[in-house]
Amino acid sequence: MSPTDEQGYSETGQTRTRLPGGDPYGGAPRRTGRSSSRGLVTVVGVVVLLIAAIAFANRGDDSSSGDSPKKDQPKAAATGASGTRPVQTKTATIPSGFAHTEQGAQSAAANYAVALGSAEMFNTAWRHQIVDTVYARDVATAKQSAMDSAYSSEKFLANIGLTKDGSAPKGQTFVSRVIPVGTKVASSGSDATKIEVWYTSLFGLSGEASKNPVTESWYTTTYELKWVDDDWKVTDFQQKDGPVPVGRDQTASTADDMTKAVEEYGGFTYAR
Repeated sequence: MSPTDEQGYSETGQTRTRLPGGDPYGGAPRRTGRSSSRGLVTVVGVVVLLIAAIAFANRGDDSSSGDSPKKDQPKAAATGASGTRPVQTKTATIPSGFAHTEQGAQSAAANYAVALGSAEMFNTAWRHQIVDTVYARDVATAKQSAMDSAYSSEKFLANIGLTKDGSAPKGQTFVSRVIPVGTKVASSGSDATKIEVWYTSLFGLSGEASKNPVTESWYTTTYELKWVDDDWKVTDFQQKDGPVPVGRDQTASTADDMTKAVEEYGGFTYAR
């Protein structure tokens, strides 16, 4: 496996789509007329309905009425977090000791994606710790050898602007971060499962002299996990592009602002 498979490091930019400033459907810009009593009545009516809807949604659950038993209440939305604490332990700074459940597997996949997509993967000592932590023991040795070969390639490092030892040039900061957006179970078994992680990736060098500025990309990686040594471990993965949202017309931050953000904003332990 090469690091280009994991994050698409060869990309140095992305296409942005500028939406028109008027009607998004191509019509003429909408004109705003003067306010009228009819408009005021409409607004008041909407506000009254909104207040009534909020009051209805926030009614207490009166178990004595017997009208709405808990078993008939809707389950949490797919986008909602489970509310279950993922882990309380770490191995080599990586969350570990996940529950032997589907939620535990999803939490493990999200946190492992962050570790495998981090800047620490470009440091030999850190990379060895990460691979030994997230991969199953029977595949870790082979993965370690393949990654060492890829990450130590002088040609690869030069293409992304790093020095021979994988560090950033003087005056620049290397950025490599994975930010999971969501997870889902692709297939499930008692001791083996496939988890899809949809995430955005930040990659590049921040600094005035950088020829590879920090860019954003979107991917979905399917991790094959196995329950071994009382934890979920990665055995393999497949990656694909997207889904990719339409980029907003925002001004890129300065190199100084990007460097400051990377240095000051820490990461998270992700939970499903």
